[in-house]
Amino acid sequence: MTAYYEPITYEVTEQDNGMLLKTVLQKRLGVSRKLLSRIKLTERGITLNGERVHISVNVNAGDVVAISLEKEISEDILPQPIPFNIVFEDYSLLIVNKDPGIIVHPTNGHYTGTLANGIVYYWQEKGEMFRFRPVHRLDQDTSGLIAIAKNAYVHQHISEQLIAGQVTKKYVALVHGCPEPEEGAIDGPIDRDPAEPHRRIVIETGYPALTWYKTMASYKRGALVELILGTGRTHQIRVHMTSIGHPLIGDKMYRMLELESKDVLEREAVLTLDNLIPRQALHACELGFRHPITGEPLLFQAPLPNDMEQMRIILADEA
Repeated sequence: MTAYYEPITYEVTEQDNGMLLKTVLQKRLGVSRKLLSRIKLTERGITLNGERVHISVNVNAGDVVAISLEKEISEDILPQPIPFNIVFEDYSLLIVNKDPGIIVHPTNGHYTGTLANGIVYYWQEKGEMFRFRPVHRLDQDTSGLIAIAKNAYVHQHISEQLIAGQVTKKYVALVHGCPEPEEGAIDGPIDRDPAEPHRRIVIETGYPALTWYKTMASYKRGALVELILGTGRTHQIRVHMTSIGHPLIGDKMYRMLELESKDVLEREAVLTLDNLIPRQALHACELGFRHPITGEPLLFQAPLPNDMEQMRIILADEA
C-alpha cells in the first residue's frame, strides 16, 4: 500500500467562494503545474472535504482542500552513519550546519561520505521516509547553513523564494588584506576561465553577478568580511573577492590568480597564511525564509566554525 505524508490543507474563504479548485490549488496553496500534474496521478492526491474530485469543480466558502504527497526515499543514495549538525527540524524541513570538507550530494567519484549519505541514514534509523532534496548547495570546503526539503511541495516553495530574492543568505569570510573601501558592491560578470574550465573568472562576456561586502574587523594581514549574494553564480564570493585583490585565506584554487601580480616576499606572506587553514575560510552564517506551510518567517544562524575562529585569533594577535 502506498504511504503518504500528512496532507497539506487549506480552508476556502469567502473571497474564494465559487472559484475553481484548480485555481485555489495554484493561487492559494501555490502548487506548480508540474507538481499538480504529479499529484493528480496518485491515489489519494487532491481531495475536497475528504472526497476525491476533479480540479475543474467549483469550491464554496468553508470547504477544506487537501493535497497528499506520496512518501519517497532516495534509492540511489547509500545510507551511512555520518555525523552532522542539526540546527532545526520539523515535519517538512531540515536545516543543517555543514562541516567543511563534506560534499553535499553524491557526484561522480564521490558516491559515499557525503551529507546526503548521512541524512538518509539518519532518517532511516528514525523509521522516516524522505527523499534528499537540498534547496541549495555549498562547496565541499564551505561550511554553514543548508536547507533540505522533505517533500516536493516544500522544495518548490523555498526554491521560488530563492528565485524571487526573498531568501536571506549571509556569509562571512577571512580575506587577505583589508578591502578599500570597507564596504561596497562587486558587480562583475562571471564565467568559466578559458584556460582552466573548472575555475571561474570575472569576464566581460560572463553572466551577471553581484556581491555586497562589509568589513567586520580589520587586521594587519587580513580582514573578517560579511557577504550577501545578489546572484548565485558558482564560486561567486571566491571569484569576486579575488577580483578586487582580496582572495579568501586558504583558497588554493583562486589565490594563484592573485599571486601572479605579487613579488616574492608578498607571495611568501600569502602562502604562510594559507597554510594555517586547510580550506577557503568561508562560512554560510545566516539563512532566512518563510516556512512553506505556515508562512512563519524563519531565521537561522551558525557561529564561526573552530578553524575560522582560530584563524581570526591568529590575525587579531598580529595587529
